Amino acid sequence: MNPKQNISLINAMIRITLGFTFLAWSTAKLAKRPNQQSYLWIAMLAGMKIAEGIVRYCPIVALFDNSKGHTPKKDNEHTAHKENKEKPKDSEKASPADIQNIMSEFNPATIFSPEDMKK
Repeated sequence: MNPKQNISLINAMIRITLGFTFLAWSTAKLAKRPNQQSYLWIAMLAGMKIAEGIVRYCPIVALFDNSKGHTPKKDNEHTAHKENKEKPKDSEKASPADIQNIMSEFNPATIFSPEDMKK
């Protein structure tokens, strides 16, 4: 079985960060109270979140996607910012003369005050 990634990169980073945080917290608590089973469960869940972040696959997300009747998601489809793969047909390109004209009009003195320029 080769699971496809179904969480975004930012989501994966959050899972890894929080997973390591909860893993460190629970192992510190386990060192003080080794007979407390709840800390062991938290450590196991934190390890699961770390693994989900590394592989970028969450079985719970996949379960909800399948139960709603969605088709399997493509890579990065869960991200908020989707790249537009189609290029506009009527895009205007600036000529070198236009670029030179814009650059000649650029003057930092009009943007920044003289006090800013001294800093």
